[in-house]
Amino acid sequence: MGKKLNIGLIGYGFMGRAHSNAYRKVNQFFDVGYQPVLKAICARNEAKVRPFAEQWGWESVETDWRKLIERKDIDAIDIGSPNNTHRDIAVAAAAAGKMVLCEKPLAMNAGEGLEMTQAVEKAGVPNMVWFNYRRVPAIALAKQLIDEGRIGRVFHYRAKYLQDWTISPELPQGGAGLWRLDADVAGSGVTGDLLAHSIDTAIWLIGGVQKVSAMTETFIKQRAIQDEPGKVKPVKIDDACAFLARFKNGALATFESTRYARGRKNQNTFEVNGEFGSIYFDLEDAHQLQYFNHREESHVHGWRTILVTDSDHPYMKHWWVPGCVIGYEHTFINALADFLQGLESGTPVRPNFRDALETQYVCDAVLKSASTESWQTLGK
Repeated sequence: MGKKLNIGLIGYGFMGRAHSNAYRKVNQFFDVGYQPVLKAICARNEAKVRPFAEQWGWESVETDWRKLIERKDIDAIDIGSPNNTHRDIAVAAAAAGKMVLCEKPLAMNAGEGLEMTQAVEKAGVPNMVWFNYRRVPAIALAKQLIDEGRIGRVFHYRAKYLQDWTISPELPQGGAGLWRLDADVAGSGVTGDLLAHSIDTAIWLIGGVQKVSAMTETFIKQRAIQDEPGKVKPVKIDDACAFLARFKNGALATFESTRYARGRKNQNTFEVNGEFGSIYFDLEDAHQLQYFNHREESHVHGWRTILVTDSDHPYMKHWWVPGCVIGYEHTFINALADFLQGLESGTPVRPNFRDALETQYVCDAVLKSASTESWQTLGK
């Protein structure tokens, strides 16, 4: 048994389940020197959070995150609550000397993200942002192939993140589950919620972004307020976003995201075109990576489908036998294992707050570009 690490999790929604599952399963599959203890779950609604605590095995319940942070028996604070809560919780947790794990996007905007980053760095506490798609074995394999030089100099990157769940004008904004449609809580729409994933993946694979030119659209201009019957208010989040980008290394990119792509439930794709080959990934076929190698003899040229389940593929030695795939929930377990191994080795895990801040700067530049209809250069 490893050293106990007492976890205080804030939030019991979709991410609360994903994180709780990771804490419960990580020691069953990874040999790490720490054992997470589900010490306390925190949410404002006690009537709803108590059944969640019982279902997932949390030892105690708090309804005020400040009290959770004050507890001496909590080592790490995990922020799985809406975006407008991230800054205050993270800054307070860092000041209290707690490790901080945070859901994406890091904050409502880069200004808040900078405060959070400075807070954890000043306190010297371990920190991580749950950009879980880095822990999809096929995406990690794409990173490996690029780093090995197998596709050579990168010329193009194109990413899509498509969903369709907000098309109905009858869908309200605000409250549990639908706070993502309320700019006062979410900060932005698809840019922060979906493209933040795409941007983080792109920076990890290719490198930093130099400049962007974007356009956004809000298709439904006002919606009812979920918790206030009879009231409506303007919709200020972006329903769709598309932008051009130039990487610092000269590669060109296109990014597209929408929640109005009928039939697309969670299509997250990227393609990388390089001097010697190309790579393509689609989250809806998450166990596969498509690879084209131009340096092979011409009579066998063609896209190759790599089934990413072998023990020499990233993370897969911890799971099943070759040919048996893993799912969405396993990416959080992989991420948590990396965090715990980082604590053990003293090597900070990535992406940390500083990495997520870089993504936040890009998101802000995208939104500013769309509002001003102009190119925006990062770092200015």
